[in-house]
Amino acid sequence: MPLPTGWTGKMWALSQGVQHTAEFAPDYFLFTDADIIHAPDSVTCLVARAQAGNLDLVSMMALLHCSSLAEHALIPAFVFFFFMLYPPEWVRNPKRKTAGAAGGDILVRAEALARIGGITSIRNELIDDCALAREIKRNGSVWLGLTPNTCSIRGYASFSSVGRMISRTAFYQLRHSGWLLIATVLGLAITYLVPPVMVFFGGWAAVWGAAAWLLMSIAFWPTLRFYSRSLTSAPLLPLIALFYTGATIHSAIQYWLGQGGEWKGRVQDAKSHLAG
Repeated sequence: MPLPTGWTGKMWALSQGVQHTAEFAPDYFLFTDADIIHAPDSVTCLVARAQAGNLDLVSMMALLHCSSLAEHALIPAFVFFFFMLYPPEWVRNPKRKTAGAAGGDILVRAEALARIGGITSIRNELIDDCALAREIKRNGSVWLGLTPNTCSIRGYASFSSVGRMISRTAFYQLRHSGWLLIATVLGLAITYLVPPVMVFFGGWAAVWGAAAWLLMSIAFWPTLRFYSRSLTSAPLLPLIALFYTGATIHSAIQYWLGQGGEWKGRVQDAKSHLAG
């Protein structure tokens, strides 16, 4: 069956899954990816948390594959930056608009999904997990966490493959705005790149730069521990942030050139495609 107009492939697949399982009148739907391995009690724990907190959506960031050199260098930072964008405490707080989810492991209450109009409401979203959380949170409750018991087996053998993973949706997340791109690049530069540069200026600039560098490294420690990485790699965060900044700029350039991001052999978020 050809993909209907206005739908992404994943959303159409989820929609079909929801439609075919609706006859069983489930209380919840579990949305996951083919490369996710769940612990035996994974679904039980998700349901228990949802019921205990009367939650409409519960999502766990899976333990991402981390064995190659590129993964060791970049994957812990991916999780670190993700939770900087979507702080779990903010996501869980009903008074804040921030809503996020990790697509590999999402449990959503069937009633809440129906309330937003089903998968149809996010049918053309590329960052579908966070879009789903956003729609659910408008009139419901969302919980986001982290677990070592649900694992992704999708590997990234090279720095370029990690870069493509970041680049495919980075500019989409910035709503294709040049101004937001500039603000993001400046924010990353000021936060992560300026402090180590200040160290070489001497005097009070060096003191403040070193202090900021130390604090960002300490903030990175919990994520490194989660991935069993040495804490001595934490001071490399500015270099990692530079890589992510480059991938974000690359995402914008690809969009403006009409080439979009490539994922699993398919072009996504290309300007010419959207215009058509």
